[in-house]
Amino acid sequence: MAYPRSSVDQYRQASVNGASPLQLVVMLYDGALRFMQAGREAILSGDLYAQNTNLQKAQRIVAELTSCLDLQQGGEIAQNLFALYDFVYNRLIAANVEDNLAALDQAMKVMIDLRESWDQLASQPRTTPQLEVEIGGHDRAA
Repeated sequence: MAYPRSSVDQYRQASVNGASPLQLVVMLYDGALRFMQAGREAILSGDLYAQNTNLQKAQRIVAELTSCLDLQQGGEIAQNLFALYDFVYNRLIAANVEDNLAALDQAMKVMIDLRESWDQLASQPRTTPQLEVEIGGHDRAA
């Protein structure tokens, strides 16, 4: 039997459907950071299941962000983002496998800084030609 979606789920879906590509990127950062924070709390409380679940969810988001990079057309910016995402991904693995809060804090710091940059970019008025951002294999104008 199918259950109706909750109003929270409906709100989230509407937020995603109405978001610009840049806003979607910020939402991905928010999700990754939320899972990292939950993983941090799980490490502190010794809840290995919650730690693993949340840090793997954060890893999947970082992997999705990485897969959206166009390394050929994105030039130096795409290369730098790739290196940062790779660093974050590896720090998340270390945090999970070693119960390493320092590694998790390093990953969170990078993601917080990147999120702030993307948020500033998303909130700027469009005065330049449209920026094409590839999200999930689909090009969408920003």
